[in-house]
Amino acid sequence: MKLKELQQQLGYESLNEIEENHEITNCYTSDLLSDVIGNAEDDSIFVTIQAHKNSVAVASLAGMPAIILCSGKKPLDSMIESANAEDIAVLTTQDNQFTVSWKIAKILGIS
Repeated sequence: MKLKELQQQLGYESLNEIEENHEITNCYTSDLLSDVIGNAEDDSIFVTIQAHKNSVAVASLAGMPAIILCSGKKPLDSMIESANAEDIAVLTTQDNQFTVSWKIAKILGIS
């Protein structure tokens, strides 16, 4: 599913421009950045509460085109600047990480 379609279905706020053509195949939920580097699949959405530029670096390294900040976390300006430079979308929601992961799995048909 295209990132823009997924964002619209979720209804989460976009904090920067979304590249509409990125294909999303999965999500990976973790706050341990080394875990994400070692285990996340390409073309997944990174679901986290880590609202800083290191999360962008990890998403870029792992081939993840988007980050969803959960539980109402607001990013530092440096995170958005880094995300723009790396072409990584940043979304935010009041939903917790479990709920976000569940919604994405349901939309993508992941069991």
